[in-house]
This record gives sequence, C-alpha cells and structure tokens, in this order.
Amino acid sequence: MAKKGDMLYAWTNDAEIKKKAELGGAVTALWKFALESKAVDAVLVITKGTDLYDAQPVLISDPKELAKTAGSLHCGTLLLPKLIKKYMDGAENMKIGVTVKGCDAMAFYELAKRKQINLDNVVMIGVNCGGSVSPVLARRMITEKYGVDPDKVHKEEIDKGQFIIEYEGGHKGISVDELEEAGYGRRSNCRRCKMKIPRQADLACGNWGVIGEKAGKATFVEVCSEKGANLVSGAVKNGILATEAANPKGLEIRGKVEGAMLKLGEKWRKHDFEALGEGKDRLRKIMQETSRCIKCYSCISACPICYCVDCTTKNPAYVKPGELPPNFMFHLIRFSHIADSCVNCGQCQELCPAEIPNALFMHAQQVELEKMFGHTPGQDMELPILAYAEEREERSRLHNTGSDMIYLNVFNPHKGH
Repeated sequence: MAKKGDMLYAWTNDAEIKKKAELGGAVTALWKFALESKAVDAVLVITKGTDLYDAQPVLISDPKELAKTAGSLHCGTLLLPKLIKKYMDGAENMKIGVTVKGCDAMAFYELAKRKQINLDNVVMIGVNCGGSVSPVLARRMITEKYGVDPDKVHKEEIDKGQFIIEYEGGHKGISVDELEEAGYGRRSNCRRCKMKIPRQADLACGNWGVIGEKAGKATFVEVCSEKGANLVSGAVKNGILATEAANPKGLEIRGKVEGAMLKLGEKWRKHDFEALGEGKDRLRKIMQETSRCIKCYSCISACPICYCVDCTTKNPAYVKPGELPPNFMFHLIRFSHIADSCVNCGQCQELCPAEIPNALFMHAQQVELEKMFGHTPGQDMELPILAYAEEREERSRLHNTGSDMIYLNVFNPHKGH
C-alpha cells in the first residue's frame, strides 16, 4: 500500500498505454484507473491539436480516449484552473482529475482559498516542469536556430538541459542556455519560476531521478497526499500499475536537478527585476510599456486571481469608458488587486496583443510584497493580508454633496466577493 511521503518508480501494465505513452505511462494509467473506479467523473488534460504548437484542453470521461493525450507538449502554454472555475462551476458538483504543472497547482490553491474552486472534488497529478515555450516563438526558433521546417517536426522534448526536436530525416538538440541567450527558449515567466516540482498536487511525477534499467521506462512518483496514496494503491491493486521503491541514488539526483533549476530561476529573477530598475525608474518603465494597452481585457479574463463579477477596471469612476490607451489607473487597479497573489503563470503576458510584459511587472511586485509580508502565493490555503480588505462603494452620509466614498472593510474570506 502506498502512503504519503513514498518515493516510487511507476510504470503501466496496460499494453495500449505503454505503446503510446512516455516514461512508462504511469500518469495515463493512473487516470484510466481513476475513471474506471469512479474516483473522478472526468479528467481535464491537454492534447495535441492540429500540430505540436496547438495545445488543446479536453475533458475526458471515457477511459479509452486517454491514450491520445499521452506525452508532453512543451509548446502548450495553457492554464487549467480558470477553465474549471469558468466552465465547470469550480468542480462544485463534479469530481475532476487534472494533470498540472507548478503554476496550475498554485492557481488551484489561490482560487480554492477564495472559494472559487472546490478542491475536495479535484485530484491533481503534478508533473515536473522546466518551462514551456510560446508556440509562435517555438516555430521561429526551430526555423532560425535549427534550420528545420517547424511543420516537419513530429516530437519535441526538454532533456538534460537541451531542447530536442525529432523531424522527418533526423533529430537535433540545442542547449536551453544557448537558445535563451539568443532570445529564444522558454517563456520569461517560466525562467523565473521556482515551482519545479508541484508538491501541492496529490502526486508529483516526472523523469528526474529515474536511473538504471528503469530510465526512460518508468515515472518518478512522489506521493504528496492521502488522496494520491489511495490512487496509486488502487491502480496497483487493479493491476494497471506497477511500482517499486525509488533508487536512493536517483532520489539524490532528482534533488540536484531541482536545486539547479531553482538556482537558474533565481538567476533569471535577478536579471529581469534588475533590468526593470527601482522606484521612479521602474514606474516610468511600466507606464511607458503599458501605454500600448488597448483595453482588450485578455489579461483579466485569463488571470487565475481575477474573479470579481463587477470588475473595478470597468467602473467609470476610475477608468473612463472608450479611452485608449486607458488611464494608468486601469493598471494600478490590477496591480493592487492581484500582485500579492500572482502565481507567475504568464497568461497576462502570453495573451496580450500589445505584447506588454505584464507578467514581469506583476511578478516583480509580488516578490516585493512577499518580502514585506512573508506570504508566498499558491503554496497553501493561507490568504494574503490584503485579502482581508475589500473596496466598497457607498453613498456618503453627506447628502448635500451626493459624493461617493471608498473605504476598506474587513470581510469574511470564506464567503468571497
């Protein structure tokens, strides 16, 4: 029987999954068992659309359809928790399994602590994540750095510090460091990320630390919760999954890989934040960049922290309707509402048609607020200090002026907005 804290190598006994999946197919096998045993009603996963650069979310309830989702898509930059909040009523009445990377897991916690997602009905299998590559940049990178037609690439992976492609006629790998120095490689928010193994999930899986004869044929599984332990135990008992204790040397290697990735994240934070400057210089830079804003609201609709029904950025008292670019107050409102809880998912930057580095601005402020208040978003169910106060608009008691007044009011964090 698996238990919380176990470190395992796992692989599937299912012939069809083994044929299509990577690293022994453990994750796909676990989801198949979860569906067949009714541990979940459906599984939300990512599958390949028209090509490698087209990642699509799919909700699967038929276990037979899971095999088509096997494998990784590093050019998929989606964030899944907001989809569950928006389209599945926050898993309030449906048990959902989700494969998550670090920022997904963090976003789940931030939405759950605000009562927008019911984590009791969510099972998370976390996967190690070294970063993702924006689809448009990936195509350009493969054309210019690899000299290969991106439409002829049928597989990509990040392994041993290289971005590797397989295509008609061969394969080629270039170090991620070399790519990033040339302006390619991972998204900038991914470079700054320090959530490489999402232990907030019920299981944390990946290839780091799988050595010896099991290398490439098994998945490293860290059991992070009782829910995860029950899922592994049930799958083993069912016969769809096999496990063995992780090699102690492999465990050591996994720790070193994670440590190296965290140091790299710290390096990129220093690089990006120092380039922003400080104080008035930073403010001027942010004002200059955001002056391209067309107020399309992509940043708000995609952000996992934004969930207010009546968005303050649409209040004519603060942001003038039809004004383009919007007054800087538009961005200040977003910063004040979100910065303390930003999970650095990069969606606000990824989807911005004006190519404003929104994620950089928000993440830089989050790190400063974390230094001030000690709150790290997405790690647990603790609310940030500013979440205990909300803006409320109320008619002034000075009836002769008819003016509005804004005041801070402590509210019940379990009730939400």
